[in-house]
Amino acid sequence: MKMELRDIEYFAVVAEHGQVGRAAEALGLGQPALSKSLRRLEEAVQTKLLRRTPKGVELTEAGAALLSRVSRLRLALGDVAREVADIGQGRTGHLRIGALPGFVEHPLSAACSALLEDAPNVTLTVTVETTHVLLSALRNGELDLVVIPTTASPHGDLIQEHLFDDEFVVIASVNHRLAKRKRVAIADIAQERWALMGPNAPATHEFHRAFQANGLPPPRITMMATSLFLRDHLVASSDMLGFSSRRVAHYAAPRHRFASRN
Repeated sequence: MKMELRDIEYFAVVAEHGQVGRAAEALGLGQPALSKSLRRLEEAVQTKLLRRTPKGVELTEAGAALLSRVSRLRLALGDVAREVADIGQGRTGHLRIGALPGFVEHPLSAACSALLEDAPNVTLTVTVETTHVLLSALRNGELDLVVIPTTASPHGDLIQEHLFDDEFVVIASVNHRLAKRKRVAIADIAQERWALMGPNAPATHEFHRAFQANGLPPPRITMMATSLFLRDHLVASSDMLGFSSRRVAHYAAPRHRFASRN
């Protein structure tokens, strides 16, 4: 005869209370039902687990050995239950995240910190790449999620969630002659030199679209780079202009000392 987990649990409660009556009350059972459960367990192990005393019941040597193992089993079951719950609620496992360079410092760094504080058993891998590379990795199952602008082409095959609104702005060194003006028209920047991110960057796509939409001649692109830090450093230390999301520009401005214009 096999032991039933329920009978083992009832046995442990009886051992804790030292009386069948109190254990039955704690379990919400009638004494006859609890006594039947204890007999079924003793038949399964083919030995006496409890002996009656004037004060209630006490463990036999076999009962004490079983209770010791039951205690460990309860702890193990508790661990299993917590682990399953953690998996179900996303508090454990490995998460592979992809992001554009401009989103790593903010908001991704803050989100990762909050996640690891709430779920210390989670491990993370963060890949910083272009939108094209990130989307390809996501579709191939190499990444679990990516943080990219939705200005890129629509992705009907992917689940998308809106995180925040942003807009693109022109950035310049605080010492740039245009930074001192109260108003800057788009015609004023048409002949300026530009430092941009790579050709596949969303900001670069939007930059060219803005020039075309306003009937401007092709821009004077002096430098293109995949390094956000390099782009920002060159803009902050020269007369070149840059094109960036407002959020990225805001968090980089104190470090690189550049101004932004709508």
